[in-house]
Amino acid sequence: MYTQAMDTLREEGGDKPALRTAEEAQLQQRFDNRIDAGEFIEAKDWMPENYRKTLLRQISQHAHSEIVGMLPEGNWITRAPTLKRKAILLAKVQDEGGHGLYLYAAAETLGTSRDQMLDALHSGKAKYSSIFNYPTLTWADVGAIGWLVDGAAIMNQVPICRCSFAPYARAMVRICREESFHQRQGYDSLLVMMKEGTEAQRAMVQEAVNRWWWPCLMMFGPPDDQSPNSVQGMRWGIKRVSNDTLRQKFVDAAMQQAEVLGVTFPDPDLRWNEATGHWDYGAIDWSEFWRVVGGEGPCNRERLAARVRAWEEGEWVREAALAHARKFDLKEAA
Repeated sequence: MYTQAMDTLREEGGDKPALRTAEEAQLQQRFDNRIDAGEFIEAKDWMPENYRKTLLRQISQHAHSEIVGMLPEGNWITRAPTLKRKAILLAKVQDEGGHGLYLYAAAETLGTSRDQMLDALHSGKAKYSSIFNYPTLTWADVGAIGWLVDGAAIMNQVPICRCSFAPYARAMVRICREESFHQRQGYDSLLVMMKEGTEAQRAMVQEAVNRWWWPCLMMFGPPDDQSPNSVQGMRWGIKRVSNDTLRQKFVDAAMQQAEVLGVTFPDPDLRWNEATGHWDYGAIDWSEFWRVVGGEGPCNRERLAARVRAWEEGEWVREAALAHARKFDLKEAA
């Protein structure tokens, strides 16, 4: 049963359980059967309210992450070392904006407007990925984000292509294809500096890797035994693979790539485990993760202020677009 914890519903604003009607119980059973059968749920299909709310929170926060994620790298567009790297970075930042649009559109099918979602972001009610609250101090950071951050994102997002909510799954297919390009260009940028660059450039790459490694491991979320929402998400088919499993897959893949690249990770406990066939890694400082999620990261305030400023400065564009749309509608109606 995918909704064992949902046998009784809470009345809004109260602690007393609200009993289901016979019709609601029948709809719930039909929904459970479809989930058990691995079917996709479309936006117009009946779904439990908590399933809808969970999806809305996850998809909108994913969209916010794509939009906020444009900021750390956008900071380097005018300072890219070559025209080739500038063109690649421009394309990547543009892709991230597109990903946000796909995801906002998917979230809107759940009955919440884009303006409402953006208001939640700008007011601080909605979260985005903690990884984007770290600064990009050197050009090597752009490559490290492509290799490690986007690599972790791909590991997280490929299973969502099989999410039980069809609009989200469909959006993720294209997003994952484009994220694979982002990961490759980041790795290539670092590879050029490591194999063809100066000693100072190689040191710059290693320093960037040192700073991004641990925050990337935190991207997969808390350990499974500390992530109760993951259990329900997996029951519903929203989440397909656990946090710890995804994190281990990422570490195993990154270790092979780091060997080719010629960099090391800042973890003295990293070692191959013959018994498990995986790389063991050290303890993650989860206090830092929760501190950044809580708004106390290096760039939390800066990132949110930049998004609010962009929204306010773009008001005239939105007004012009709406005026044009109204004019077009009147012309069509005439």
